[in-house]
Amino acid sequence: MTGLKVPPLALSAGAGDPQLRPPRHRVERRAVWWWTIRVALSMVVVVGGLGITYWLWEASRTWVGPVLVAVAAAHVVTGAVMPGWRYRVHRWECTDLAVYELKGWLVREWRIVPISRIQSVDVARGPVQQWLGLATLRVVTASHEGHVKIVGLDADVVAAAAAELTALTQATPGDAT
Repeated sequence: MTGLKVPPLALSAGAGDPQLRPPRHRVERRAVWWWTIRVALSMVVVVGGLGITYWLWEASRTWVGPVLVAVAAAHVVTGAVMPGWRYRVHRWECTDLAVYELKGWLVREWRIVPISRIQSVDVARGPVQQWLGLATLRVVTASHEGHVKIVGLDADVVAAAAAELTALTQATPGDAT
């Protein structure tokens, strides 16, 4: 990638068999704000809906009240813990051979998509991402489980990565199936 070139494989050179290493690049620090805002918006919708139910439907208060408190507490804890934790975990890397992604906050997921398997490269930017100058890079294969969705990247980096990945896939032999 332009300005992002790294060794051809995300492998560490150690004694014995090569070992996969985490991808080199972090997502943008602004992604923490994006994840926090998403939790806050979810809290407004879910807790707001439960609150309205509690307020308007008197017969439901015995069970909606505890659910409302539990859901609100879960949102507060998630909003306080998840964004920073995800930022520390999320990594990505594009090389001439593959796109690498490491993500998750409770369950870690490592995904590697060979360049020859890529069918499309997409850029997505929701309203909050646009406001924060972020974008999502989606790399899609023919496999249902073979896609990579790298969230929380700088919009300019995503545009450059998408252009370069598109050029790489067109120059790579194979049918991408």
